Amino acid sequence: MPSASPDLRFPIGNFADPGAITEDHVKTWLEDLAALPGELRRTVTPLTEAQLDTPYRPGGWTVRQVVHHLPDSHLNCFLRFRWALTEDRPVIKPYDEASVAELPDYRSAPVGHSLDLLDTLHTRWVDLIRSLGWDQLQRTFVNPESGEGSLARMVGVYAWHGRHHLAHIEQALARKGGD
Repeated sequence: MPSASPDLRFPIGNFADPGAITEDHVKTWLEDLAALPGELRRTVTPLTEAQLDTPYRPGGWTVRQVVHHLPDSHLNCFLRFRWALTEDRPVIKPYDEASVAELPDYRSAPVGHSLDLLDTLHTRWVDLIRSLGWDQLQRTFVNPESGEGSLARMVGVYAWHGRHHLAHIEQALARKGGD
């Protein structure tokens, strides 16, 4: 794992775009996507309600909000994958993640619901990605905020995204001494 960043918002740093993405990159990232649900479950299952409601940094989301955010964000990307595989360069709709994180379910719903969703979602998503040929992973979608991205690159971005938020949770627990 990369060394911790001094910026609490990015404990593992920003996504390290390798430039020319290879099949080996995708294979490594796919292993991270497959492992995330289990790693997240092992990290948060023993936590108390107070720990779940601890922000990962001052002014940041709570552990509970981060757990609920992961399947929502990854579900959006899963759907974007499907659109890119069945449409020519679809333009996707971004969403306001910060506003979604303030909805009541993010503040109070049991994290087990999101852990189950993430597990099922990643099983489906990893199966889909493994079934694709290299040419299919070159298909793209367009995000009006960040531009065009290939499916191969999105595998990397979302593998990083999962590790990034898992590090947030670990950071919150370390700050609170795991109590």
